[in-house]
Amino acid sequence: MPHNKQTREKNRYFILAGFASKLRLTVPNCLSCQKDSGTMSSKHLAILFSLSLLNFISAQDTFSIVAVDEESGEIGSAGASCVVGAVDLGGVIIISEIIPGRGAINGQATICIPHVNLNNGIDQMEAGLSPQEILDWLFSNDGCQFGNNQTRQYGIVDFDDEGNARSASFTGTQALDYAGQRVGNNYAIQGNILLGPEILDSMEVAFLNTEGTLAEKLMAAMQGANVPGADSRCLNDSTSSTSAFLQVYRPDDEADTPYLRLNVEETATGVEPIDSLQALFDEFQLATSTNEFIQSVDINLYPNPAGDHFNLLISQRPDAPYSLEILDGSGRLLYRQRITESTTRVNTAFAKENTLLFYRLTDEGGQLIQTGKLLKGNL
Repeated sequence: MPHNKQTREKNRYFILAGFASKLRLTVPNCLSCQKDSGTMSSKHLAILFSLSLLNFISAQDTFSIVAVDEESGEIGSAGASCVVGAVDLGGVIIISEIIPGRGAINGQATICIPHVNLNNGIDQMEAGLSPQEILDWLFSNDGCQFGNNQTRQYGIVDFDDEGNARSASFTGTQALDYAGQRVGNNYAIQGNILLGPEILDSMEVAFLNTEGTLAEKLMAAMQGANVPGADSRCLNDSTSSTSAFLQVYRPDDEADTPYLRLNVEETATGVEPIDSLQALFDEFQLATSTNEFIQSVDINLYPNPAGDHFNLLISQRPDAPYSLEILDGSGRLLYRQRITESTTRVNTAFAKENTLLFYRLTDEGGQLIQTGKLLKGNL
């Protein structure tokens, strides 16, 4: 399935335009990746936003993983970073791109915004290059005007034409210590400015030893790095990082609507983003669970896709009333209503247009009755 390159570029420029408007500052072409707790002028404030500027960011402060599942065909990525101002670019999820059914690339350390090397790598993946061939191409065709090919770090995975997993990773000699990678048949883990190699080792062990779906294995890998100072810049705040993400695409997902996308854009000082990511993941798991449904209750939600409202019809209602909850694609609760009638009209003003939502219905005791997907608008 073709990747939506036009949407990718549009989103990146939009985020940057919003950031520049919000700061109302003239920012330099290069930002330091080091935190500064001292008193700052407006110029220094701009420097503090180390994941934010019009042309360049120095994201030398990241740990991440890309992985595929040969059985399910799923492709996923996850990562975290200790950066101040990550929220202004939508979080550190900007380091990652996935082509459903094909592969994924994480590009970190010194990068440009728009993320030219990541975008070029995705283009080469669409053209049929293997992970190692993409790394070789990027090394010879570095497109970011800041830094050089030795200040980059990449993790790449994909499926070959027979559906076999392939992987590759690269850490430049000028990526800041501790920097390194761990690569397996179906995964690549990489990081820089880490507390030490034990962060990557812990992520790898957690990923390999966790049973379950690709999403569960990625979440476990992130928990493997959930230690103060995993990204060493956050050691004084007693957190691993400030921003974290996890996303999984199924083979037939559209580029803009992954099966799962959790994005903790930025947390307050002292708040662990991987804990926040885990909370979102748990909500998502519950919202999409298919276990222990009460089979005697017949649920019909229509129209779906919905416009400004949808109707919920409940037949054979042995244990009314119920609780209806609507969550967004990252597991955040958007809406809750107590259901006491067989037919209920629900206004969808709480959700943006063209949004994938999840609903769940529980009885008063909290037992799950049914979950499902709801589209608002036409995705």
